[in-house]
Amino acid sequence: MRYEGSVYRPPSEAYSLIIQVTIGCSHNQCTFCSMYKDKNFRVRKMTEIIEDLEAARKNYPEVKRIFLADGNALVLKTQDLKRILEKIKELFPECERVGIYSSPKDILRKSLEELKELHQHGLAMAYLGVESGSDEVLTAIKKGATAKEMIEAGKKLIESGIKLSITLISGIGGKALWKDHAKASAEVINAINPHYLGLLTLLVQSNTEIHKEIQEGSFQLLNPQEVMMETKLLIENLEVDNCVFRSNHASNYIALAGTLSKDRERLLMEIEEALNYDDDMFKYEDLRRL
Repeated sequence: MRYEGSVYRPPSEAYSLIIQVTIGCSHNQCTFCSMYKDKNFRVRKMTEIIEDLEAARKNYPEVKRIFLADGNALVLKTQDLKRILEKIKELFPECERVGIYSSPKDILRKSLEELKELHQHGLAMAYLGVESGSDEVLTAIKKGATAKEMIEAGKKLIESGIKLSITLISGIGGKALWKDHAKASAEVINAINPHYLGLLTLLVQSNTEIHKEIQEGSFQLLNPQEVMMETKLLIENLEVDNCVFRSNHASNYIALAGTLSKDRERLLMEIEEALNYDDDMFKYEDLRRL
């Protein structure tokens, strides 16, 4: 097995075999992201990918899940992805799920039929970083897509049969746009109705553009209480069916988990309890974000 640079995967892929089919991220401009800065994007040679799969088969007696990295591996040509998926099926007949990072542009470049073919060949899960439903926020963080494109891409992926897991980032709009971020994000999620929704909290790394904005004063971080108020507003406006919701990442202030909209009232009550709890957590600016 060969890995280049730091390798990232979604929390739910913690026990998956990770295969790099691309190196880095083809976009790699998001102001908040510190990932893949040590890499120049490229698609790996098919021979290398196949060799890694064969090496993994020799080393691991059982592989239930495989994750195709790096940043947006769905950028590969459909025929190349199909070949990889066919090899996975040949070498790992016991594999229950293949997942992949995707971007809205990657999804929209492929036809619905292409996505359906990938699903039929074994692609079961795609992860899409929406981050925010606010066009103003998306522009500010240089995400490279609009809310409309996010909705179109998400709905297209779901129609293909591939499970969709979306990520939003609490605090990404700063103090100026937190309400717009929460409400607009809910609108995008409602329009897509994904299978999974993960909510992370903005963690600022020193090698990011948003860190410079904070130092210059053009971006103001939310404090812990404001993050929870934003989360409350988001959940209040979510109207989805059977969407598995998780906000229990290491970046989050409190662990929230449930199925929306069934568990919405319980989740809101847990947020209220946290906001009313007499604890130092909400009494200082969180210095680990600076």
